[in-house]
Amino acid sequence: MNSEQRPNAVGSKRPPVDEEGTWVDDAGTVANEVPRFVTQARVSHLLSIPEDEIRRISVEAGLGRVVRAGSEEVTYFTYEEFDRVGILAAQSQGAKH
Repeated sequence: MNSEQRPNAVGSKRPPVDEEGTWVDDAGTVANEVPRFVTQARVSHLLSIPEDEIRRISVEAGLGRVVRAGSEEVTYFTYEEFDRVGILAAQSQGAKH
């Protein structure tokens, strides 16, 4: 997939591209095209934990950023927060067993 085919989750415009073809938009990506944030749905999928459990952990620990657009609401996590959610989820599972 080249830079013109790559979807932009941040907005409807394609981000600027420098001479080397890397994105320079800093709203949602870093220079090497890795997103800066992970959605709650993605965290749930990657950790194989239900979204309700991810939501509970994030609220209790004060992790994540909620973005509201009209009636929709999406929670985003930095990679550090994603790591912390995983640790807290593992500790929670360990306490249940």
